[in-house]
Amino acid sequence: MREKTCCFTGHRDVPEGEKERLYRDLNTEISALIKKGVNIFRCGGARGFDTMAALAVLDIKKLNPKVSLVVDVPCSNQHLRWRAEERETMEYIMSVADEVNILSPHYYNGCMQYRNRYMADRSLYLIAYQTKAFGGSAYTVLYAKEQGLTIIKI
Repeated sequence: MREKTCCFTGHRDVPEGEKERLYRDLNTEISALIKKGVNIFRCGGARGFDTMAALAVLDIKKLNPKVSLVVDVPCSNQHLRWRAEERETMEYIMSVADEVNILSPHYYNGCMQYRNRYMADRSLYLIAYQTKAFGGSAYTVLYAKEQGLTIIKI
């Protein structure tokens, strides 16, 4: 199953001027992976890039119902402090996803990193939007490289 799976990592804050390009690049890379036999896409359920990636998968799924979206949420209360619009979007994504995994009932120090490793350990590909050499996305890219994932940076 791992060979048919891709996960995503990226920043929570995506500059407005980057969103259109990122969404286009996401669609291009997801479509290319589908041609290689990948049909399971894992999203971390975070604001920003994760949300964009999940929405891109759902758009492609409309045309290709064999595509699956799995949302791996680090903790059940992750969305509580988000703006209402962001919360509603993620609730929608989770309601139509093929699978939702809530990895912890509560936030704890390290739950985000655990979620990132959890997704990488179940994937062969990682699509990453990483513009900084530090933080969660950098950590995930480094971990994915150590695990032998194919990294696709956009």
